[in-house]
Amino acid sequence: MVGGQRRRALKHYQRDFYAHSAAASKAVNNDTNDAPQHTRDVQQHKHSSFETGQSGRLNVSSTYYTVPNSPGKRRRGDSEVLLETTEFNFTTLDDFPDNLQNDTPEFVEFVRQKRTVVHGEALRLWESDANLFLEEFLRLEGQGDYSQDICVCGEEAAIYHCQDCHGSEMFCHLCMVRVHARQPFHKMERWDGISFDDITSKSMGIRLQLGHTSGVCCDNPLPAFNDDFVIIHYNGIYEVGLDFCGCASGQPHIVQLLRVRLFPATTVDPKTAATFRALEYFQMLSFESKVSTFEFYKTAARLTDNTGIHVPKDRYESMLRMMREWRFIKQMQRAGQGHHPKGIAATEPGACAVLCPACPHVGKNLPDGWENAPSEIRFLYALFLGIDANFRLARRNVSSATADPGLNHGYAFFVEEHAYKSFISKSIILFVLGTKYNSVQISSCSSHNAVNLADTRVSRGLAATGAGTIDCARHNFKRPCSIGDLQKGERYLNMDYLFFSSMRSSSDIVALNISYDIACQWSKHIWTRMSAFPHQYHIKHHEKSIVFLVPKFHLPAHIAKCQTSFSFNLIKGVGRTDGEAPERGWADINSIATSTREMGPGSRRDTLDDHFNDWNWKKICAMGLIFRRKYNFTLIEVQERVNDLTNFEASLATDELAEWRKDIEAWEEDRSRPNPFEDRATTTMTQAAVRLALSTAEATEIERGNDVSLHDDISPSVLISSELELEDQQRRLEFDAKVVGQHATDVQKGKLLQRVNALHRRIDTWGRVQLLYMPGVSRLRSPDDVATEAKVHNINLFLPSSLPHRVLCDDRLLKHEWELREAQAYDTLNDLCTVLNLRYHLYKYKDTFIRGQRANTRANGIINNAECRIDALSLKYSTSRSALLNLASRLGKNDNWERSLKPLDKQKDVVPLKHDDGRTMGQQSISWIWKTSGSNSNELGLQDSLRVEWCKARARAHRWEEEVQLLHEEMRRVIAFLDWHAGWWDTQGSRRTFSSLQAGEGALAYAQRQANLR
Repeated sequence: MVGGQRRRALKHYQRDFYAHSAAASKAVNNDTNDAPQHTRDVQQHKHSSFETGQSGRLNVSSTYYTVPNSPGKRRRGDSEVLLETTEFNFTTLDDFPDNLQNDTPEFVEFVRQKRTVVHGEALRLWESDANLFLEEFLRLEGQGDYSQDICVCGEEAAIYHCQDCHGSEMFCHLCMVRVHARQPFHKMERWDGISFDDITSKSMGIRLQLGHTSGVCCDNPLPAFNDDFVIIHYNGIYEVGLDFCGCASGQPHIVQLLRVRLFPATTVDPKTAATFRALEYFQMLSFESKVSTFEFYKTAARLTDNTGIHVPKDRYESMLRMMREWRFIKQMQRAGQGHHPKGIAATEPGACAVLCPACPHVGKNLPDGWENAPSEIRFLYALFLGIDANFRLARRNVSSATADPGLNHGYAFFVEEHAYKSFISKSIILFVLGTKYNSVQISSCSSHNAVNLADTRVSRGLAATGAGTIDCARHNFKRPCSIGDLQKGERYLNMDYLFFSSMRSSSDIVALNISYDIACQWSKHIWTRMSAFPHQYHIKHHEKSIVFLVPKFHLPAHIAKCQTSFSFNLIKGVGRTDGEAPERGWADINSIATSTREMGPGSRRDTLDDHFNDWNWKKICAMGLIFRRKYNFTLIEVQERVNDLTNFEASLATDELAEWRKDIEAWEEDRSRPNPFEDRATTTMTQAAVRLALSTAEATEIERGNDVSLHDDISPSVLISSELELEDQQRRLEFDAKVVGQHATDVQKGKLLQRVNALHRRIDTWGRVQLLYMPGVSRLRSPDDVATEAKVHNINLFLPSSLPHRVLCDDRLLKHEWELREAQAYDTLNDLCTVLNLRYHLYKYKDTFIRGQRANTRANGIINNAECRIDALSLKYSTSRSALLNLASRLGKNDNWERSLKPLDKQKDVVPLKHDDGRTMGQQSISWIWKTSGSNSNELGLQDSLRVEWCKARARAHRWEEEVQLLHEEMRRVIAFLDWHAGWWDTQGSRRTFSSLQAGEGALAYAQRQANLR
């Protein structure tokens, strides 16, 4: 059966066919008409009359006159041209492949390619008509078809024209005023006999009367102060004549403005206003393009006058103020504060923040009895938090809280500023006095900048060095009262305050998963530091299940112990969460950092709060699509991961598997027990150990004043280590390019090309540093090394081991490469043994359990992957050994190292510890790779490697199974939250008693509209 997209495409072609047929038929009928030629060269002219009735309303009547066409050549719209250009191309369907069924990837790719072709053809077709467009543009600069001297009303000369009205009619002064009495923001022009000149509604005598319905004259009109009222619209800045109502029953001036959707710049004697549409337009534009108020205002000013001759009055400061007030009022309206009996004064902290409907909210979207759920499903009701700081959101030390007060006092995402700053100042004073806020700890992990630079980041000239946040780590939402400015670096003092502030709205949640890139250090004494906070910020952590994790992207920068103890991949109950949500949120908001950097404290917080609310709202609008895509993808992945685990376990001994399962389940319940993901077998030499030793030696030399580094960031050992990494990447890229082959899809080619470009850039950057340490390399480099992307894996890196003997090289670099190459060789042999053992078990399982063509094909695919890995590791070892041979001759090394690192014969040596080759047990010999001192050379070591691999396979399967459950629960929570929110809005309509029936009606209508949206 033909797929949905193909059916839609066929219907599209069918509609085109009928449309073209009808147009062609009409053209033929017109051409065969027996009327004389001159009757076909006429057109109907519309004449509009405007009269004011007794009620004051404007009445419009239209009459059509037959008048000759303007002289000139016949246009392309004539029937002969229509027949030439509107023939339906029946070959369009010939290109439609019949074998593309349903919504297959091939069909989607076909549609994409056809769409691209159609776009290009349309552009080329337009290019042939570009002169026609240009001619019509020029024609619009004149009077066109309306060059008659008298207006259609027959009273005065028709010399006025409006660019914004539909059509190109020209009117007399009286008709122009009548038409634009309620359209004051149209761009009007006056014909001076040669060209059009811009005019204003005020110069035309048009006045805006407030306080009365349209057409009703006020008995006591009061002109605006000094009669120079300015209105900012999205298409320009207008000076208008505006009259307030001075009647006894007249409302205050600001009310009169608001009721005609004009936002006043001041509340006393307003002289400036902006249309609601302009403020709404700019707000949405700033969300999508991050345009600043200045840029929007200058755009409106240039639309008014783009020559600089008649510059409109400067109302930029007024626009800034109105926009802030608009953001605040709309925020309060959407939060329902207008329906609260006490209004804005009753706003609670965080009440204006758009909440994440998928996160657990007590009393809103959690099922009854959730707090007593069995332990195996308790993770479904956990709250995921992501902590991070962003130093792009800095603010210069300009303005002050007095000159630029904030309107949001902790009502949305930023914490209440006064309480926050008071706590920070108090803690710093205690630190100076010796009663120290215990935030500085000796790191037991890698050297993280977030810890090292917490108190040393440059803050000169800055009032805020950045911002910290506590986000929803599962759905990437900003959380209420969870963002605050940083005064130095990422100090525990600031991040602790934001964390405890964020938790105040979720204090009843009993399970927390907290992600932070320095969680291994930050979490150590968090509850001790909590004692320095006011009691309302305290968390009953003893009654909660709290897990600290490190985001997946940041985890490799941690030591090995942290990589197993804080991993999202290994910890129970976190699904496929990656913890990087704050980084994605920063990527969106960073575009506005340039403008907020120059703002005062209040305007910056208010602006960012508004942007964060929009970020959350867009997330809500897209949740249906996002959850559907994630859920469908997860259902596929979970089946594959579970099958992999099942296949793996089938090849293991039952007793061993039971013991391993017991160990890992015990660790999941009590993580103080030995970590089953850690390799308990030790090796004598690894690349990581050598890198550490070299770095330690360099640090000692620096302390002695013997630093030999020629670059600020890259020492000799780092240079060689980076070079080996680049060599690895070249090998992997070459291998992957061969696997993809010549028949790769566009997606595969695109990903491969991205890797090629990235590697090329890294090699270029590294090459410039290499010349500092190895200047002789410059003569060896070929121009080809700079060139083609396709050969990036063949670029010669010129490591010390590959240099000709005639090229001098520092002995230190030779020694560094020797030590790293030796460790690399041992590491490679370890990996080779592990993969060989895995391949052996895969073969055994396949021979024992796999039956049928489909299952065998799948099993062979897995085995082939292991074979490819073995080939790659064998090549890597041979490369390392060849380099060691070259280095040994230059360094004068003896041949002792060759006793352990022997030449690798793939046929004889690359075999598993247990292999079935037909020989008896007494005839079997163990390959030397299993006896190498640097490898796991005993059965215990092999079993330990197998245990770790099983633990990881189990973790993968369980995380995907948890993800399915989490997504299912989150989708349920979204529906429950929206139902609750709709019910909440239903109750708001009648909650407050208003001063007028009209206000009450509007409040009820707004509440109902919000409820319907849910």
